[in-house]
This record gives sequence, structure tokens and C-alpha cells, in this order.
Amino acid sequence: MRAPAHSEILGSGPGPVLLGAGGLLAFTLLAVLAGRGPSVAALPEVEAPPGIGAPPAAALAFRAEDRDDGSIALREAESLRVVATIRPGEDGFVRGTLRGLAQARQREGLGPDEPFRLVRHADGRLALDDAATGRHVALQAFGPTNAAAFGRILQDAQRQDAQRRDAHRQDAQREAHP
Repeated sequence: MRAPAHSEILGSGPGPVLLGAGGLLAFTLLAVLAGRGPSVAALPEVEAPPGIGAPPAAALAFRAEDRDDGSIALREAESLRVVATIRPGEDGFVRGTLRGLAQARQREGLGPDEPFRLVRHADGRLALDDAATGRHVALQAFGPTNAAAFGRILQDAQRQDAQRRDAHRQDAQREAHP
């Protein structure tokens, strides 16, 4: 029994080889086109666990404002006071997450008017919601260190609120008892 000749395996002429190369080229083009969908840096949308609809233990509605020096000011939506400033080169996860949500708004033709909402649930889970796009980011999905970066923003805002309430209370007491 003799070994099959090269032309018997591949067929005659270059036709099958060219057909294979063409198929590989078509597959590559389709893969590239499929990969050009939403941005690669898009945030994963995580299904909200049961109980998300329950009232949050703490929440902060805020707007992110880019500044000329490269920092980002986080302003409480109602009072417009700055509750946090993200300086250039710091808090990369916070900066990247907010940038991703802002880019999603731009892709959908939406502006910055609707505030983001940072929520701490009673069980300690943190979430960042964007009502404008309907996106929900479960921050624990990115690890405890990254979630803690947003947790500090919420704690700082709560501490500022408490200090402001105490100052108003002291002012009211001084006016009542001169």
C-alpha cells in the first residue's frame, strides 16, 4: 500500500488552499466588526440582587463636573455643594467608573443634567445608579478596595451633612438664648 500523494490530500491546484485562506480572512473581518460594538471599556451591567428596591441605608445624588485642572468635582445634586474632589492621578477606579457612565450618556445623546446616585444598602453593598441610562453598577463586583473608594465619598458627604446640621443647630440655640 502506498502513501497518498500530496495532490490527492489537498486536491489538485491551489484552489482548496485559497478557499481556506479566504475563509480565515472572512472570519477575521467578522470578528473585528463584531468587536466594534460598544466600547471595550464599557462597564459590566450586573443584575440587581433581590431587595435592591428596599430603601437604602444611605444615598447621595451627585453630579460629576470636570475642572480645568483635570480634577473632578462631585457636587451634591440638590445643594450643588462639592462633597468630594477627585484629583488627577488619584482614585483611578472612581474616575474610570464615572467616565464610563458619562460616555454611555454621550453615546445615547444624554447630557449631565440627571444626577448619579450612590447607594449603600442595609447589608453594606454599594451601588452606583444612572437613572438617565438605566445603568446599575454593583460596586462590590469590582472588589472591596474599589468599592471602598466610593464608600469614602458617601461617608464624607454624610459627615459634611452632620457637621452642617450641628452648625445650624448651634446657631439656632445661640439665637434662642442670646
